[in-house]
Amino acid sequence: MLILDWQGSDLDGAEVLRRAREKLAPKAPVLFMTNSAGEDDIVAGIKAGADDYLVKPLRRNELALRAQALLRIAYPTQNSAEQLQFGNYTFETRAGRLLMDGEPLDVTHKEFALALLFFRNLGRPLSRAYIHEAVWQRETALPSRTMDTHVSRVRNKLQLKPEHGYRLVPVYSYGYRLEKLSSQPANA
Repeated sequence: MLILDWQGSDLDGAEVLRRAREKLAPKAPVLFMTNSAGEDDIVAGIKAGADDYLVKPLRRNELALRAQALLRIAYPTQNSAEQLQFGNYTFETRAGRLLMDGEPLDVTHKEFALALLFFRNLGRPLSRAYIHEAVWQRETALPSRTMDTHVSRVRNKLQLKPEHGYRLVPVYSYGYRLEKLSSQPANA
């Protein structure tokens, strides 16, 4: 995938795109960014061969979602993470379903997103700010205990406890981390 700034300093966007298309895989999607929301610039970019555009200033989550959508369309056989498996947890991303040992868990949309975020970042401490942006996105006035409540619900519903091989722990003055625990052989 190519993400291109349409108003480059040396070459115009159409010329950069033409040269890049010579080297890119045939189905590689192109997303261009522009300072102008004017119809003429957008039409010129699409006519030059771009698949989508974003007007600056960019919003990180929107950029990520549009890139994912373009990749899904360009490479449908590469199953764009429709089903993700983490041990005995299965995330069906398109349906928004979460299964534990093949049985569906009753989770809300936010709990699903939060659990998936933790599993995709297994072992990595995630800051409260990062979690807030990834899960709650545009909801800026999030009460301080809302995240803690959701984390607690995810911990309980998914049984993220040492006896089940995972531990969801707070990271003091920072955020949270999901840890996968190694199974210890029983002493004989």
